[in-house]
Amino acid sequence: MRRLRPYLPLAVALAVIVGTILAIERPWQSGKASTDVAGAPVVVPGPQGQGADPLAPSLATPRSGRKPASGPQAAQVEGISAWINSQPLTIQALRGQVVLVDFWTYTCVNCIRTFPYLKLWHARYADDGLVILGVHTPEFEFEKDLDNVVRATRDNGILWPVALDNDFTTWENYSNRYWPAKYLVDQDGVVRYTHFGEGEYAATEKKIRELLVEAGADLSDDPLALPSDQPVDPVYLTTRNGEITRETYAGYERNRGDSFLGRGGYVGQRDSYYENTDKVAAFVIPQELSPHQLYFQGPWFIGPESVRHAQKTEGYPDYLALVYSAKSVNAVLTADDDAPYRVRVTVGGKYLTQANKGRDVTIGPDGESYVMVTGSRLYQIVDHPSYFPRQRLEMSSTSDNFGLFAFTFGIYSEGP
Repeated sequence: MRRLRPYLPLAVALAVIVGTILAIERPWQSGKASTDVAGAPVVVPGPQGQGADPLAPSLATPRSGRKPASGPQAAQVEGISAWINSQPLTIQALRGQVVLVDFWTYTCVNCIRTFPYLKLWHARYADDGLVILGVHTPEFEFEKDLDNVVRATRDNGILWPVALDNDFTTWENYSNRYWPAKYLVDQDGVVRYTHFGEGEYAATEKKIRELLVEAGADLSDDPLALPSDQPVDPVYLTTRNGEITRETYAGYERNRGDSFLGRGGYVGQRDSYYENTDKVAAFVIPQELSPHQLYFQGPWFIGPESVRHAQKTEGYPDYLALVYSAKSVNAVLTADDDAPYRVRVTVGGKYLTQANKGRDVTIGPDGESYVMVTGSRLYQIVDHPSYFPRQRLEMSSTSDNFGLFAFTFGIYSEGP
């Protein structure tokens, strides 16, 4: 299943309808970055995407007399706040090589699922002239922080150049609307192939190989097997009318946009929620929960991107709940200061076990299942042995830092 993530808060949805591109105007705030740790990414502040190109001396000269392919020219990489793993690059300076422009952001589970394939292509074809150019365009405000992106790049083993597109300049240059999105550019700077979302990895690699050969690479002694898409959980495939909970957002910008588009929003307690934006609302959870919608118990602050628990407690009287259908559950959680906090997790009124816990869940000595939130990022909460429909998830914390940006869900045999 291919899952796309269109960037459509209400303002953008209105802009799309009237045919206007809405620019993101909030300034980027730089974090400090360390470059002296062995194996750490190289971080270079970006002078708007211009500057010396370390790949330029090795660029191949296009063969004379060859007619370039027809198609749109690749848009420029501009407005870049910083570069990771590279000096600043330009599409023009990369002429002669094959370039895979990959739009991503580090909490996007759909992007994370593509990393193994990007790593494979980088390992196989970098020496043959393939340049993967990762354009990190943030979905949430905290994803603009340079330290956060450097950490995510290191933790995920990303070795290719990464450009921080915090103001969405390059995103708009490509008229892009999805995470992840791939634009494959040939040696003449022509976009020859695009793919939005997950999947089609064999088709993408075939096109990479085709364009590398056109550019003069010899792959005749390189009979590598093409990759397969991630296998979907067989229980899901055999479940009649199998459903999967859609990506679910907590902040009111996304909820308003989703409601405007006629999809109802992501939160079940609509009156308490929409009447208290940008302030604390006291929620009382109903006895019966509609599936695939968020519910809250206790006081919660309703922000544009997230909902945050609004009081410190001695026990666990306050919580959020969701009835989901999926094999795996992931959550983008907030961390507003440097103090880690614990979030208790139950499914069906029971603690998780080694059989169904996500990789970020710890099972305590007394059997309690919890997540230690140490930063704003994606956490894998649940990973059932197989697809499970209509399960009630509850998450609770004594901390007033506990907050939620979004839930995502998976139906793959392995992975988030």
